[in-house]
Amino acid sequence: MVLKPALSKCTMSTSAASSLGTKPKPGSTYPIKNLKTMQDFATELNQPLLKKGHTILIDQIPCFQSGVIVSHQGTHVWDSHHVKLPHLYPPPESPNKSHSPPSHWDVTCCALHNLTKGNNSIGDVQTAIMSYNSNNKDRWTFDALFLYGRHLHAKDNNLHLLIPNMAKLALDLPDLITQPIPLLQQQQNLAITMSQQQISCLLANAFFCTFPHRNDTKPSSEYANFPTINFSSLFADEKDPAKLAQKAQKLRAIFHYFNTVTNKSDNQDPAIPDGLVTFERTSIQKPQLPKWKKQKKTLTNLHISSEGSIEHEGTGMLQVEFASNYIGGGVLGSGLVQEEILFFMSPELIVARLFTEKLADNECLKITGPQMYSFTSGYSKTFSWVGPYNDCMKRDNWKRRYRQIVAIDALDFKNPKDQYTKENIKRELNKVFVGYHGDVKTAIATGNWGCGAFNGDPKLKALIQLMAAAVAGRDMAYFTAGNKELAKEIQRMHEILTINKVTVGKLYKLLKKFCGNYTHESGSPIDLYKFIREKIGQKDHLL
Repeated sequence: MVLKPALSKCTMSTSAASSLGTKPKPGSTYPIKNLKTMQDFATELNQPLLKKGHTILIDQIPCFQSGVIVSHQGTHVWDSHHVKLPHLYPPPESPNKSHSPPSHWDVTCCALHNLTKGNNSIGDVQTAIMSYNSNNKDRWTFDALFLYGRHLHAKDNNLHLLIPNMAKLALDLPDLITQPIPLLQQQQNLAITMSQQQISCLLANAFFCTFPHRNDTKPSSEYANFPTINFSSLFADEKDPAKLAQKAQKLRAIFHYFNTVTNKSDNQDPAIPDGLVTFERTSIQKPQLPKWKKQKKTLTNLHISSEGSIEHEGTGMLQVEFASNYIGGGVLGSGLVQEEILFFMSPELIVARLFTEKLADNECLKITGPQMYSFTSGYSKTFSWVGPYNDCMKRDNWKRRYRQIVAIDALDFKNPKDQYTKENIKRELNKVFVGYHGDVKTAIATGNWGCGAFNGDPKLKALIQLMAAAVAGRDMAYFTAGNKELAKEIQRMHEILTINKVTVGKLYKLLKKFCGNYTHESGSPIDLYKFIREKIGQKDHLL
């Protein structure tokens, strides 16, 4: 889903008390204004951040007592549990070695310092990046970056100032990141909070492809289980001219982001973003996952609409990101569906690729506080950058915006029939529950999760999400991306299940029965919702 162009409009949040489980008025959807948002839980969100497994890259006391964000001082390490930072590469062979050749970071600094002088061409950017990535000289191309320079730079007309500012930002790395950044590895409950300025510095280094050990994507490589982070694949050629043009549109969003975070104010001081963003990996082990057939809860309130979007109308709710198990999916490649578009609207999300290992079936990633920077339009082949987005979202005491995104990855069904098995339904229920679980019970803003390229059945995926939301104790806002008929069908199914007080456990058993009766004797599929109505004694002629 994407935001509609309305460049002067700020994102605001309206909420009122919700009563979970209240029977909806027949024939109507639950009012979205009654769904709880993050502002309803300000007290909980303003609690101290420091807790076990939470790394905070800034000093909390100076930051919030004096209004100045100060990087927390720590001792850097070079190991398999932390991000290997460019300015530490390669690690010194001996602390007493006196006549060593220039380090990789020395070479990088020299190239980036040259870019700070200004009047750079795209070719200069390529030369700088390749000076410290010579091992990739026969693999890396910069066609998308050159296409941007030829056709779109005239519209934006700021690279002569922006590239030097981005280079300066990248060079600030040793001063801004002064403690180790842990890797959010599988089966761990860990969190990282960092400032927006620190994020922008890390992303500037990603743009200039400075991160070591992150270019080898072979299955046996050190970071094979992590997404890529260096931007080389975004700059690369595409055989399809349309995909190459899409990458140029992606670059417009990226350059707008960097223009925003490096922009000069009237007094010539950088307009440094002053908020914080938290990235939290959650894993729930099998014994703690719900026993679905035993669940006694009934469905919670549902607002459903064919209009609106998760990102706009779902503001302040827990917004579902239809993720790849490698966070960000094809954001730095040719991908342009819901996940990638969201990452270009809010590029701070891209930094999660630096430290988030591939998500397992019992895991999710939650991001709290990211800023929205851009309006976009279109989807996949029709995607384009529209213009700046003025993010007026209120913030908690930790300067995190009241915006929370949860990344959950659906199964990819090459054969759509494969989703109608007990094992796959249980996997999807567990995955969604991990994402929806939490102490802060904001409403869920979601849609047709896993129903595009992954071939999911929207009717089944809607029920799975409603069941998980009920067990997690959350209401839901569901947006069907323009599909009016689907919205009506889901609304009607929700109403029938609510009126008949069908529990999550009973619905789970019905889904299992459906899996055994997926097709008629003729081989044609049975309609899921009709099957459920018949099993609970709700006749179609009574609807």
